[in-house]
Amino acid sequence: MIEAREIVKRYNGFTALDGVSFEFGDAGIFGIIGHNGAGKTTLLKIISGLITPTSGSLAVNGIDVAKDPITLKRMLGYLPEESRLYDTMTVEGYLTFFGELYGLSRADIRTRSDELLGALALEAGGKKLGELSKGMRRKVAIARSLIHDPSLLVYDEATSGLDPMTSRFITEYLRTLRNEQKTIVISAHNLYQVEAICDRVMILRRGKVVALGSMHELREMFGSISYSIFFTTADPARIDSSLPYTLADGICRASARDIDELNRYTRSIADSGGVVERIESHYPTLEEMLVKIGQ
Repeated sequence: MIEAREIVKRYNGFTALDGVSFEFGDAGIFGIIGHNGAGKTTLLKIISGLITPTSGSLAVNGIDVAKDPITLKRMLGYLPEESRLYDTMTVEGYLTFFGELYGLSRADIRTRSDELLGALALEAGGKKLGELSKGMRRKVAIARSLIHDPSLLVYDEATSGLDPMTSRFITEYLRTLRNEQKTIVISAHNLYQVEAICDRVMILRRGKVVALGSMHELREMFGSISYSIFFTTADPARIDSSLPYTLADGICRASARDIDELNRYTRSIADSGGVVERIESHYPTLEEMLVKIGQ
């Protein structure tokens, strides 16, 4: 359980976070999104015990992260936005180094490293970190964050700058970690990724929480469902002139803002001799929500 109460963080008069409060339970993925400068990375660093808030409190499983950061770090796996690795080390040496820092035995490190490299489809082959591609370096950084089998993961832009295949792989791997009963906090500019995997999402704007909830709750908050109606007709002239639609490749498309408009449009199409081929529902996306919120 993560419990934040009225967190404020100021830097030389600039307020990066302004009264942020939230709760998130165990074994799930919590997404934090917002425009650049919203305070996402600052909040992740506070959750990770890397910086302390100016005021307010944050506890993870009852541990005050400001008062007891050492205990927190034993259960934490942190992934910064940039994969800053020791380029002269091999993959195996790098994971061994961090495993020893966490007090693991050589046997446990070897077992854990083999498991992680296999799960991440990462063939080390004695390569030095400086020789790896960006995607492989990101996988190594993720393996490092998991070497001590932490229960809490804090990932800042886990897939930033990666090719689509690697990005998708890491997204699916996060789902696997959730199934292993880990609590994961992520920030991401890839809003599709956040929509796809997060159990709850918090939207920040200029250091304040402007929305918090499941994707269903956020969609209800930012607008109801709308519909796209795809239909065909032998005689477009027979379509009621009050029905706005576009025509492309022989398929007509009309948009309905609610269920009443949907029913009215489908009746009009049928009455004019048209055939409804399919109806697609559309919920507000996170991108649309951020546009509504503005900078």
